[in-house]
Amino acid sequence: MKVSIAFIEEPPFYWTQADGVVTGSDIELADVVLRAIGVTSIEHRLTTFEELLPGVQEGRWDMNVPIFATPARAAHVAFSVPVWALVDGFVVHAGNPKALMSYADVAQRDDARIGFINGQVQLESAKAAGVHDSQIVMFKDQPESVAALLAGKIDAFAGTAVGNRVVAGADSALQAVTHEMGKGAAVPVGAFSFSKSNHALLQAVNEQLRKYLGSADHRARMAKYGLTAAEIDSVATAGE
Repeated sequence: MKVSIAFIEEPPFYWTQADGVVTGSDIELADVVLRAIGVTSIEHRLTTFEELLPGVQEGRWDMNVPIFATPARAAHVAFSVPVWALVDGFVVHAGNPKALMSYADVAQRDDARIGFINGQVQLESAKAAGVHDSQIVMFKDQPESVAALLAGKIDAFAGTAVGNRVVAGADSALQAVTHEMGKGAAVPVGAFSFSKSNHALLQAVNEQLRKYLGSADHRARMAKYGLTAAEIDSVATAGE
């Protein structure tokens, strides 16, 4: 049995190493789960964020790596059970010269420019917090946004706090900032996605995820990529 899975370049979740091997926390999770359900061949398809949902809908590949599961996206694809819960954050210049700790901070500074990747859910969060269109710069992928930040074209770019720590850790000129969640606020969750007609694969993946998420093996594998109990506990199902 062969399964093709689409991914984008976004460490630590999924990326291509210098030797051409695709790796990352979600790539490893997919590999473990798919092998457990009898998949013998896994093909990784590099694509853009904007093409993830149309691609799986149209059958260009069988499933997508986990992305945030939103009602708007669920209108087009079928999501698996959640596999992580992630808070937002920024990558900024070292020292955070404009003191940008939240979307509200960006909204309050007319001279602040913030970058997003096309299709990111963080964009809607920023607009809801009052960030103006004139402050927003759109990019096609994470490498492009990092380059713009280093060049001084933007003051921050938004992403997950976990992913941002990896990006900032690779360059001393950058710093990661984690947004504080309000008390009782729901942390956004992410999941694999499939065509709504691909019931058999979705069901098999879900069954295995429910057995595996939160297990000692799962936690150990995710820890290698910087995912901790904070990102896993609320979606863990193993042993329940």
